[in-house]
Amino acid sequence: MPNVSFHDLSQLDAASRAALMRRSETDLSGFMEKAAPIIEAVRTEGDAALVRFARDFDKAEFNATRLKVSPAEFDAAFGMVDEDVIAAIRFGIDNIRHFHEEQKPEAMWLKEMRPGAFAGDRFTPIRSVALYVPRGKGAFPSVTMMTAVPAVVAGVPELAIVTPPAPDGLVDAATLVAARLAGVETVYKCGGAQAVAAVAYGTETIKAALKIVGPGSPWVVAAKRLLAGVIDPGLPAGPSEAIILADDSVHGGLAALDLLIEAEHGPDSSAYLVTHSRRVADEALAALPEHWARMTEQRVAFSTAVLTGACGGIVLTASIEESYRFINDYAPEHLEILSTDPFAHLGHITEAAEILMGPHTPVSIGNFGLGPNAVLPTSRWARTCGPLSVTDFVKRSSIGYVTEAAYPEFARHARTLARYEGFSSHEHAVSGVRDRYLAR
Repeated sequence: MPNVSFHDLSQLDAASRAALMRRSETDLSGFMEKAAPIIEAVRTEGDAALVRFARDFDKAEFNATRLKVSPAEFDAAFGMVDEDVIAAIRFGIDNIRHFHEEQKPEAMWLKEMRPGAFAGDRFTPIRSVALYVPRGKGAFPSVTMMTAVPAVVAGVPELAIVTPPAPDGLVDAATLVAARLAGVETVYKCGGAQAVAAVAYGTETIKAALKIVGPGSPWVVAAKRLLAGVIDPGLPAGPSEAIILADDSVHGGLAALDLLIEAEHGPDSSAYLVTHSRRVADEALAALPEHWARMTEQRVAFSTAVLTGACGGIVLTASIEESYRFINDYAPEHLEILSTDPFAHLGHITEAAEILMGPHTPVSIGNFGLGPNAVLPTSRWARTCGPLSVTDFVKRSSIGYVTEAAYPEFARHARTLARYEGFSSHEHAVSGVRDRYLAR
């Protein structure tokens, strides 16, 4: 059995504890240095660069006329995907749509702040958004569902998916099925840093967007950071990460089963089982070989790399309170509370992007269609932002309206503060000068 990383918090010094907080994209300097010339090539060469990078990085040979997925490719995809997969996609989309429809804000609200003075908000869709769907370590129709559905619910008029092509020059068939069922018919065959650049600057084929959302590799995260002044990079969603919190009411084998869910995404993932129960930790270690025996060779390799490396394994704490502290410090993308009484723990967790509760709610169910969005902030960004939502696809405008009757009181206070802050034009705009114009 591989030597799974085991961390006894009581035996770790401050530096070793801090090391457990690191993610694979904590230092992106190397990726950013290499992504910069890719971005510049797309900016200056457009489609030609995208075709070249598809050949170099994805081993896909096609010309610029095939960068955009054709209607015929969409149609053919439905014949390439098993009916049970299509049914699962429909099931997930239905739940995700219901959830995000409930989340959608009112188009506008106004409240009377004082007699005759009204203020509120108006929400309007962002005009154009690109949805990034990764592919390098697997196919992700679920990401298509999670990004496309809230965007459609929000009413974004211009939506486009960018996703890497396979060596045959085609996009994953289930991704196309999910896109069409969600309501998105524009899909481009490009991934990585070059895809972010394409939707930031636009090319002959790809129209520039105002924002890009969706998870990706460190290459994608690096490109988003480099292009943050050109395109809104959306929430920071990098390689997968998860914590499984298990108390002593569950079997460690169940904890091990769920620990592997996000660990199998790739060697750049992060995954910890956090428990104060030595029994649970020992049972988890004992069960891992049995679980690995059921997995494909590639996924075993990915999850083994994570669980034996610096960003994964088992964390044994001295108490449940120490488990809470570790989780809140780590601020995970996915948190699963494995307990027969998960609500007893919920109130102690303040820093997690997604919290899935109880032995019947594994991360798999959250990822594939419970309803809440599974595109989540990584690298401790859960401390300041939450899951992708309808509100990520709309912008908010403040609305103000002051009647003639309410104006004098507001003007008087505004004049006072304008004078104090030294802004004479502010002051004059609510003075007798304005009164003379209004009297005409």
